[in-house]
Amino acid sequence: MNYQETVNWMFSQLPVYQLQGATAYKKDLTNALLLADYLGNPEKALRCIHIAGTNGKGSTSHLLAAVLQEAGYKVGLYTSPHLKDFRERIKINGIEISEDYICDFISKHQGFFEKNDLSFFEMTVGLAFEYFKKEEVDIAIIEVGLGGRLDATNIIRPLISVITNIGIDHTQFLGNTLRSIATEKAGIIKTNIPVVVGEYTPETKPVFLAKATENKAPIYFASETINDTYPSALKGDYQTQNKKTVVQTIQLLKKLYNFDISEDQIKKGFLNVISSTGLYGRWQQLKENPKVICDTAHNKHGLEIVLHQLKNEKFDTLHIVLGLVNDKDLDEILPLFPKKAKYYFCKPNISRGLETTILLEKATEYGLMGQVYNSTSEAYEKALASAAKTDFIYIGGSTFVVAEIL
Repeated sequence: MNYQETVNWMFSQLPVYQLQGATAYKKDLTNALLLADYLGNPEKALRCIHIAGTNGKGSTSHLLAAVLQEAGYKVGLYTSPHLKDFRERIKINGIEISEDYICDFISKHQGFFEKNDLSFFEMTVGLAFEYFKKEEVDIAIIEVGLGGRLDATNIIRPLISVITNIGIDHTQFLGNTLRSIATEKAGIIKTNIPVVVGEYTPETKPVFLAKATENKAPIYFASETINDTYPSALKGDYQTQNKKTVVQTIQLLKKLYNFDISEDQIKKGFLNVISSTGLYGRWQQLKENPKVICDTAHNKHGLEIVLHQLKNEKFDTLHIVLGLVNDKDLDEILPLFPKKAKYYFCKPNISRGLETTILLEKATEYGLMGQVYNSTSEAYEKALASAAKTDFIYIGGSTFVVAEIL
Protein backbone atom coordinates (compact mmCIF):
# COMPACT_ATOMS: atom_id res chain seq x y z
CA MET A 1 0.00 0.00 0.00
CA ASN A 2 1.16 3.54 -0.68
CA TYR A 3 0.93 6.20 2.05
CA GLN A 4 -2.64 7.30 1.35
CA GLU A 5 -3.84 3.70 1.13
CA THR A 6 -2.05 2.93 4.39
CA VAL A 7 -3.65 5.86 6.21
CA ASN A 8 -7.05 4.98 4.75
CA TRP A 9 -6.63 1.42 6.06
CA MET A 10 -5.67 2.70 9.49
CA PHE A 11 -8.77 4.86 9.71
CA SER A 12 -11.24 2.44 8.15
CA GLN A 13 -10.11 -0.87 9.61
CA LEU A 14 -9.38 0.14 13.16
CA PRO A 15 -11.57 1.90 15.74
CA VAL A 16 -10.43 5.46 16.30
CA TYR A 17 -11.89 7.64 19.03
CA GLN A 18 -11.73 10.87 17.03
CA LEU A 19 -14.03 9.44 14.36
CA GLN A 20 -16.17 6.85 16.11
CA GLY A 21 -16.33 7.85 19.76
CA ALA A 22 -17.15 5.29 22.43
CA THR A 23 -16.53 2.18 20.33
CA ALA A 24 -12.81 3.00 20.17
CA TYR A 25 -12.27 3.41 23.90
CA LYS A 26 -10.44 0.54 25.54
CA LYS A 27 -11.05 -0.31 29.21
CA ASP A 28 -7.55 -1.48 30.10
CA LEU A 29 -3.91 -1.44 29.01
CA THR A 30 -3.72 -5.11 27.98
CA ASN A 31 -3.35 -4.41 24.27
CA ALA A 32 -0.91 -1.54 24.77
CA LEU A 33 1.31 -3.78 26.88
CA LEU A 34 0.93 -6.65 24.40
CA LEU A 35 2.05 -4.44 21.52
CA ALA A 36 4.93 -2.96 23.50
CA ASP A 37 6.18 -6.44 24.34
CA TYR A 38 5.83 -7.53 20.69
CA LEU A 39 7.89 -4.50 19.57
CA GLY A 40 10.59 -5.18 22.17
CA ASN A 41 9.43 -2.50 24.63
CA PRO A 42 10.85 0.55 22.83
CA GLU A 43 9.28 2.84 25.43
CA LYS A 44 11.75 1.57 28.04
CA ALA A 45 14.62 3.06 26.04
CA LEU A 46 13.09 6.55 26.08
CA ARG A 47 13.35 9.46 28.47
CA CYS A 48 9.84 10.92 28.44
CA ILE A 49 7.62 13.65 29.78
CA HIS A 50 3.98 12.53 30.02
CA ILE A 51 1.28 15.18 29.61
CA ALA A 52 -2.41 14.77 30.48
CA GLY A 53 -5.27 17.23 31.00
CA THR A 54 -8.63 18.32 29.64
CA ASN A 55 -7.28 21.35 27.76
CA GLY A 56 -3.84 22.71 27.00
CA LYS A 57 -2.07 19.37 26.44
CA GLY A 58 -1.14 20.23 22.87
CA SER A 59 0.05 23.76 23.59
CA THR A 60 2.02 22.65 26.65
CA SER A 61 3.61 19.76 24.72
CA HIS A 62 4.64 21.98 21.82
CA LEU A 63 5.95 24.80 24.05
CA LEU A 64 8.04 22.30 26.00
CA ALA A 65 9.35 20.72 22.81
CA ALA A 66 10.23 24.13 21.38
CA VAL A 67 12.27 25.10 24.44
CA LEU A 68 14.14 21.79 24.47
CA GLN A 69 14.85 22.14 20.75
CA GLU A 70 16.28 25.64 21.33
CA ALA A 71 18.52 24.09 23.99
CA GLY A 72 19.95 21.71 21.40
CA TYR A 73 18.15 18.50 22.33
CA LYS A 74 16.73 16.03 19.83
CA VAL A 75 13.06 16.05 20.80
CA GLY A 76 10.39 13.52 19.90
CA LEU A 77 6.85 14.88 20.06
CA TYR A 78 3.75 12.69 20.10
CA THR A 79 0.37 14.46 20.09
CA SER A 80 -3.21 13.93 18.91
CA PRO A 81 -5.41 14.50 17.03
CA HIS A 82 -3.87 15.85 13.85
CA LEU A 83 -5.37 18.75 11.90
CA LYS A 84 -4.50 17.92 8.29
CA ASP A 85 -2.17 14.91 8.01
CA PHE A 86 -1.68 11.89 10.27
CA ARG A 87 2.08 12.52 10.27
CA GLU A 88 1.57 15.64 12.44
CA ARG A 89 1.12 13.30 15.42
CA ILE A 90 4.73 12.11 15.40
CA LYS A 91 7.59 14.58 14.97
CA ILE A 92 11.25 14.96 15.79
CA ASN A 93 12.46 18.54 16.14
CA GLY A 94 9.37 19.71 14.30
CA ILE A 95 9.85 17.37 11.32
CA GLU A 96 7.04 14.92 10.72
CA ILE A 97 7.62 11.18 10.51
CA SER A 98 8.11 10.07 6.91
CA GLU A 99 5.39 8.46 4.81
CA ASP A 100 7.72 5.56 4.06
CA TYR A 101 8.31 4.81 7.74
CA ILE A 102 4.56 4.64 8.41
CA CYS A 103 3.97 2.41 5.38
CA ASP A 104 6.79 0.06 6.37
CA PHE A 105 5.60 -0.14 9.99
CA ILE A 106 2.02 -0.98 9.04
CA SER A 107 3.06 -3.44 6.34
CA LYS A 108 5.43 -5.25 8.69
CA HIS A 109 3.00 -5.56 11.59
CA GLN A 110 -0.44 -5.54 9.94
CA GLY A 111 -1.07 -9.20 10.68
CA PHE A 112 -0.37 -8.71 14.38
CA PHE A 113 -2.67 -5.66 14.52
CA GLU A 114 -5.54 -7.55 12.91
CA LYS A 115 -5.04 -10.73 14.92
CA ASN A 116 -5.11 -8.87 18.24
CA ASP A 117 -7.75 -6.30 17.27
CA LEU A 118 -5.54 -3.37 18.20
CA SER A 119 -7.11 0.08 18.18
CA PHE A 120 -5.94 2.91 15.95
CA PHE A 121 -4.57 4.69 19.00
CA GLU A 122 -2.69 1.69 20.41
CA MET A 123 -1.08 1.05 17.04
CA THR A 124 -0.12 4.71 16.67
CA VAL A 125 1.45 4.83 20.13
CA GLY A 126 3.54 1.77 19.26
CA LEU A 127 4.63 3.45 16.04
CA ALA A 128 5.72 6.58 17.91
CA PHE A 129 7.68 4.70 20.56
CA GLU A 130 9.49 2.54 17.99
CA TYR A 131 10.29 5.56 15.81
CA PHE A 132 11.64 7.64 18.70
CA LYS A 133 13.82 4.74 19.87
CA LYS A 134 15.18 4.10 16.37
CA GLU A 135 15.99 7.79 15.90
CA GLU A 136 17.59 7.96 19.37
CA VAL A 137 15.83 11.09 20.59
CA ASP A 138 17.22 12.75 23.71
CA ILE A 139 13.74 13.17 25.15
CA ALA A 140 10.18 12.39 24.04
CA ILE A 141 7.17 14.54 24.89
CA ILE A 142 4.19 12.16 25.06
CA GLU A 143 0.67 13.59 25.11
CA VAL A 144 -2.14 11.47 26.53
CA GLY A 145 -4.90 10.73 24.02
CA LEU A 146 -7.87 10.45 26.38
CA GLY A 147 -8.02 10.39 30.17
CA GLY A 148 -4.79 9.04 31.58
CA ARG A 149 -5.15 5.96 33.77
CA LEU A 150 -6.29 3.71 30.89
CA ASP A 151 -4.69 5.60 28.01
CA ALA A 152 -2.38 3.57 25.78
CA THR A 153 0.49 5.97 26.50
CA ASN A 154 0.33 5.13 30.21
CA ILE A 155 2.80 2.28 29.94
CA ILE A 156 5.77 4.68 30.12
CA ARG A 157 7.75 5.65 33.20
CA PRO A 158 8.48 9.33 32.55
CA LEU A 159 10.95 11.76 34.04
CA ILE A 160 8.05 14.05 34.93
CA SER A 161 4.26 13.70 34.76
CA VAL A 162 2.28 16.82 33.83
CA ILE A 163 -1.46 17.47 34.27
CA THR A 164 -2.52 20.75 32.67
CA ASN A 165 -6.06 21.14 34.05
CA ILE A 166 -9.39 19.40 34.57
CA GLY A 167 -12.68 20.28 32.89
CA ILE A 168 -15.91 18.50 32.03
CA ASP A 169 -15.36 16.62 28.77
CA HIS A 170 -15.64 13.05 27.46
CA THR A 171 -18.05 12.26 30.30
CA GLN A 172 -19.09 8.98 28.62
CA PHE A 173 -15.59 7.67 29.36
CA LEU A 174 -14.23 9.63 32.30
CA GLY A 175 -17.24 10.40 34.51
CA ASN A 176 -19.39 13.49 34.84
CA THR A 177 -17.79 15.22 37.84
CA LEU A 178 -14.50 17.10 38.12
CA ARG A 179 -13.43 14.68 40.84
CA SER A 180 -14.01 11.58 38.71
CA ILE A 181 -12.25 13.11 35.71
CA ALA A 182 -9.33 14.23 37.90
CA THR A 183 -9.04 10.65 39.16
CA GLU A 184 -8.63 9.39 35.59
CA LYS A 185 -6.06 12.07 34.71
CA ALA A 186 -4.17 11.45 37.97
CA GLY A 187 -3.69 7.88 36.80
CA ILE A 188 -0.49 9.00 35.06
CA ILE A 189 1.14 9.81 38.44
CA LYS A 190 3.86 7.20 39.05
CA THR A 191 5.80 6.12 42.12
CA ASN A 192 8.60 8.58 42.99
CA ILE A 193 8.09 10.50 39.73
CA PRO A 194 7.51 14.26 40.18
CA VAL A 195 4.22 15.64 38.91
CA VAL A 196 3.44 19.18 37.77
CA VAL A 197 -0.18 20.38 37.94
CA GLY A 198 -0.97 23.44 35.84
CA GLU A 199 -4.40 24.39 37.23
CA TYR A 200 -6.66 22.97 39.90
CA THR A 201 -10.04 23.54 41.52
CA PRO A 202 -11.26 22.85 45.08
CA GLU A 203 -12.64 19.53 43.76
CA THR A 204 -9.49 18.40 41.94
CA LYS A 205 -6.62 19.46 44.20
CA PRO A 206 -7.37 16.83 46.91
CA VAL A 207 -7.44 14.13 44.21
CA PHE A 208 -3.98 15.11 42.97
CA LEU A 209 -2.57 15.41 46.48
CA ALA A 210 -3.93 12.00 47.52
CA LYS A 211 -2.59 10.24 44.42
CA ALA A 212 0.81 11.93 44.76
CA THR A 213 1.01 10.96 48.44
CA GLU A 214 0.02 7.39 47.65
CA ASN A 215 2.82 7.16 45.09
CA LYS A 216 5.39 9.19 47.04
CA ALA A 217 5.49 11.53 44.04
CA PRO A 218 6.68 15.11 44.68
CA ILE A 219 3.92 17.44 43.46
CA TYR A 220 4.25 21.01 42.14
CA PHE A 221 1.34 23.35 41.48
CA ALA A 222 2.63 25.67 38.75
CA SER A 223 -0.05 28.31 39.35
CA GLU A 224 1.31 28.72 42.90
CA THR A 225 5.03 28.42 42.24
CA ILE A 226 5.54 30.30 38.95
CA ASN A 227 4.81 34.03 38.88
CA ASP A 228 6.54 35.35 35.78
CA THR A 229 6.57 33.89 32.31
CA TYR A 230 7.58 34.96 28.82
CA PRO A 231 5.96 36.32 25.63
CA SER A 232 4.94 33.63 23.16
CA ALA A 233 3.83 33.22 19.57
CA LEU A 234 0.70 31.60 21.05
CA LYS A 235 -1.65 34.50 21.76
CA GLY A 236 -4.63 32.86 23.46
CA ASP A 237 -5.35 34.11 27.00
CA TYR A 238 -5.42 30.48 28.14
CA GLN A 239 -1.71 30.15 27.30
CA THR A 240 -0.76 31.95 30.52
CA GLN A 241 -1.30 28.81 32.60
CA ASN A 242 0.26 26.58 29.95
CA LYS A 243 3.40 28.70 29.97
CA LYS A 244 3.64 28.52 33.77
CA THR A 245 3.30 24.75 33.55
CA VAL A 246 6.13 24.57 31.03
CA VAL A 247 8.41 26.84 33.09
CA GLN A 248 7.86 24.67 36.18
CA THR A 249 8.61 21.53 34.16
CA ILE A 250 11.78 23.05 32.73
CA GLN A 251 12.94 24.00 36.22
CA LEU A 252 12.53 20.39 37.34
CA LEU A 253 14.36 19.05 34.29
CA LYS A 254 17.28 21.32 35.14
CA LYS A 255 17.26 20.61 38.89
CA LEU A 256 16.55 16.88 38.94
CA TYR A 257 17.99 15.65 35.63
CA ASN A 258 20.72 18.20 34.84
CA PHE A 259 19.20 19.43 31.58
CA ASP A 260 21.17 22.42 30.28
CA ILE A 261 18.55 25.06 29.41
CA SER A 262 19.14 28.81 29.63
CA GLU A 263 16.58 31.55 30.20
CA ASP A 264 17.32 32.86 26.71
CA GLN A 265 16.49 29.44 25.25
CA ILE A 266 13.18 29.41 27.12
CA LYS A 267 12.36 32.83 25.68
CA LYS A 268 13.29 31.79 22.15
CA GLY A 269 11.37 28.53 22.47
CA PHE A 270 8.19 30.38 23.45
CA LEU A 271 8.57 32.88 20.61
CA ASN A 272 9.44 30.27 17.97
CA VAL A 273 6.99 27.54 19.02
CA ILE A 274 4.83 27.72 15.89
CA SER A 275 7.70 27.71 13.39
CA SER A 276 9.82 25.16 15.26
CA THR A 277 7.11 22.62 16.12
CA GLY A 278 4.29 23.25 13.62
CA LEU A 279 1.54 23.96 16.16
CA TYR A 280 -1.57 25.50 14.61
CA GLY A 281 -5.15 26.30 15.50
CA ARG A 282 -4.59 28.00 18.87
CA TRP A 283 -6.07 31.51 18.61
CA GLN A 284 -4.52 31.55 15.17
CA GLN A 285 -5.06 34.61 13.01
CA LEU A 286 -5.80 33.79 9.38
CA LYS A 287 -6.61 37.23 7.98
CA GLU A 288 -6.66 40.93 8.76
CA ASN A 289 -9.49 43.30 7.70
CA PRO A 290 -11.65 41.51 8.57
CA LYS A 291 -9.73 39.87 11.37
CA VAL A 292 -10.20 36.11 11.25
CA ILE A 293 -9.33 33.90 14.23
CA CYS A 294 -9.67 30.12 14.51
CA ASP A 295 -9.31 28.13 17.71
CA THR A 296 -9.65 24.44 18.53
CA ALA A 297 -11.36 24.98 21.93
CA HIS A 298 -14.26 22.53 21.99
CA ASN A 299 -15.49 22.08 25.56
CA LYS A 300 -16.89 24.36 28.25
CA HIS A 301 -13.60 24.92 30.03
CA GLY A 302 -11.75 25.91 26.86
CA LEU A 303 -14.58 27.86 25.23
CA GLU A 304 -15.18 30.00 28.31
CA ILE A 305 -11.64 31.36 28.11
CA VAL A 306 -11.64 31.80 24.33
CA LEU A 307 -15.03 33.53 24.23
CA HIS A 308 -14.00 35.82 27.07
CA GLN A 309 -10.98 36.85 24.99
CA LEU A 310 -13.33 37.38 22.06
CA LYS A 311 -15.28 39.96 24.10
CA ASN A 312 -12.14 42.08 24.38
CA GLU A 313 -11.73 42.34 20.61
CA LYS A 314 -12.88 45.48 18.83
CA PHE A 315 -15.16 45.08 15.79
CA ASP A 316 -18.41 46.28 14.24
CA THR A 317 -20.08 42.92 13.61
CA LEU A 318 -19.12 39.49 14.89
CA HIS A 319 -19.42 36.50 12.54
CA ILE A 320 -19.09 32.99 13.99
CA VAL A 321 -18.53 29.87 11.89
CA LEU A 322 -19.64 27.10 14.25
CA GLY A 323 -19.63 23.31 14.01
CA LEU A 324 -19.69 20.69 16.76
CA VAL A 325 -19.43 16.95 17.21
CA ASN A 326 -22.42 14.99 18.40
CA ASP A 327 -21.15 13.98 21.85
CA LYS A 328 -21.13 17.52 23.25
CA ASP A 329 -23.65 18.79 25.80
CA LEU A 330 -25.29 21.56 23.81
CA ASP A 331 -27.09 22.92 26.87
CA GLU A 332 -23.70 23.43 28.47
CA ILE A 333 -21.82 24.85 25.48
CA LEU A 334 -24.27 26.99 23.49
CA PRO A 335 -25.14 29.41 26.32
CA LEU A 336 -21.47 30.46 26.33
CA PHE A 337 -21.72 31.98 22.85
CA PRO A 338 -22.71 35.62 22.35
CA LYS A 339 -26.24 36.32 21.10
CA LYS A 340 -25.08 39.46 19.32
CA ALA A 341 -23.40 37.69 16.42
CA LYS A 342 -24.20 36.32 12.98
CA TYR A 343 -23.85 32.52 12.90
CA TYR A 344 -22.83 30.22 10.07
CA PHE A 345 -23.68 26.68 11.18
CA CYS A 346 -21.83 23.76 9.61
CA LYS A 347 -21.13 20.08 10.19
CA PRO A 348 -17.54 18.80 10.54
CA ASN A 349 -16.83 16.29 7.79
CA ILE A 350 -16.60 13.23 10.06
CA SER A 351 -19.10 10.61 11.17
CA ARG A 352 -19.34 12.19 14.61
CA GLY A 353 -20.20 15.61 13.19
CA LEU A 354 -23.39 17.11 14.64
CA GLU A 355 -26.11 17.57 12.02
CA THR A 356 -26.65 21.22 11.21
CA THR A 357 -30.43 20.94 11.58
CA ILE A 358 -29.99 19.85 15.20
CA LEU A 359 -27.39 22.55 15.83
CA LEU A 360 -29.60 25.25 14.31
CA GLU A 361 -32.67 24.20 16.30
CA LYS A 362 -30.78 24.10 19.59
CA ALA A 363 -28.84 27.30 18.92
CA THR A 364 -32.09 29.14 18.16
CA GLU A 365 -33.35 28.17 21.63
CA TYR A 366 -30.46 30.15 23.07
CA GLY A 367 -30.92 33.15 20.79
CA LEU A 368 -28.05 32.33 18.44
CA MET A 369 -29.30 33.30 15.01
CA GLY A 370 -27.86 32.25 11.70
CA GLN A 371 -28.08 29.94 8.71
CA VAL A 372 -27.05 26.41 7.84
CA TYR A 373 -24.37 25.60 5.24
CA ASN A 374 -23.47 22.37 3.47
CA SER A 375 -19.83 22.43 4.48
CA THR A 376 -17.36 24.20 6.73
CA SER A 377 -15.66 25.78 3.74
CA GLU A 378 -18.97 27.09 2.37
CA ALA A 379 -19.81 28.59 5.77
CA TYR A 380 -16.42 30.29 5.96
CA GLU A 381 -16.64 31.61 2.40
CA LYS A 382 -20.08 33.09 3.14
CA ALA A 383 -18.77 34.72 6.32
CA LEU A 384 -15.89 36.27 4.37
CA ALA A 385 -18.26 37.53 1.71
CA SER A 386 -20.60 39.01 4.30
CA ALA A 387 -18.05 40.61 6.61
CA ALA A 388 -16.89 44.21 6.33
CA LYS A 389 -13.23 45.09 6.88
CA THR A 390 -14.07 46.30 10.39
CA ASP A 391 -15.78 43.03 11.35
CA PHE A 392 -14.44 39.95 13.15
CA ILE A 393 -14.80 36.29 12.12
CA TYR A 394 -14.35 33.51 14.67
CA ILE A 395 -14.11 29.88 13.52
CA GLY A 396 -14.44 27.08 16.06
CA GLY A 397 -16.47 24.67 18.15
CA SER A 398 -14.51 21.64 17.02
CA THR A 399 -10.93 20.69 16.17
CA PHE A 400 -12.31 19.27 12.92
CA VAL A 401 -13.90 22.56 11.87
CA VAL A 402 -10.55 24.32 12.31
CA ALA A 403 -8.76 21.53 10.45
CA GLU A 404 -11.04 21.91 7.44
CA ILE A 405 -10.39 25.66 7.28
CA LEU A 406 -6.63 25.30 7.65
